[in-house]
Amino acid sequence: MSRLEIIKTYKIYIGGAFPRTESGRYYVPLNKKGEPLGNVCLCSKKDAKNAVVAARKAFGSWSERAAFNRSQILYRIAEMLEGRKAQFVEELVLQGSTQKAAQQEVEASIDRVVYYAGWCDKVSQVTGSVNPVTSSHFNFSVYQPMGVIGIIADQSTSLIGLISQVIPVIASGNTVVVLAAENLPLCAVTFAEVINSSDVPGGVVNILTGKPDEPASVLGTHMDVNAIVLGSDSKELNASLRKSSALNLKRVIEMQTDWSKADAQGLYQITDCMELKTTWHPVENIGGSTSSY
Repeated sequence: MSRLEIIKTYKIYIGGAFPRTESGRYYVPLNKKGEPLGNVCLCSKKDAKNAVVAARKAFGSWSERAAFNRSQILYRIAEMLEGRKAQFVEELVLQGSTQKAAQQEVEASIDRVVYYAGWCDKVSQVTGSVNPVTSSHFNFSVYQPMGVIGIIADQSTSLIGLISQVIPVIASGNTVVVLAAENLPLCAVTFAEVINSSDVPGGVVNILTGKPDEPASVLGTHMDVNAIVLGSDSKELNASLRKSSALNLKRVIEMQTDWSKADAQGLYQITDCMELKTTWHPVENIGGSTSSY
């Protein structure tokens, strides 16, 4: 007798848990052969709001962690990706990739996580500075995380684009709400399972699925979202987000590139979602010497 194959239900990831969308809606993306890939949650505005709340709650403790500890956690993500490499390759093949291309994409994704893990405790030293001033002050400039970052994932890739957008943003201490690729969502939800088992605190990474327009509108107008990273090639969606982001002066960053190239990773991918802050520290002349107080 033939058996009925069980199609996996891919749930969303908010605050370290895997709820179904509050709307109860789902959709079934198809591969190039017209075969169903799974039952995938079709997220609502309420889901996006819940994800922002979770991300804001997690920001304080995540940004205050030692940079070296964040580096360890990112490396743990790479370890878990390596252990589940075969599953990611299989999902990429199901979504239309060749076996060779899928293998290369997964390995490049793992290497990219390791690359950014190495940057976590070096960003401040490389980008910070002591500035010359004419007054009796020490003047320091240092990059600090912005807060909650909304990410519209690259819609043309399932894994490498997602990794390349999420990992540099959380490496600096930000938390994220990610809208996964609508038609290639499998790796995004499996990546959430990796995040959940990789020592990443709940709420640091929140992943939503479905049509990006509806939840994206919340990220654009939400006053507790500090920046938007655009990975979509939809001119209408991007224009709408730029307009709505002006309400609370969100920074809008475009990350649309060939993720396989060397310039798809680098220090600027980290600092794009950080703020440069300057501190003035007064000094006092005592007996011809200079001391701080």
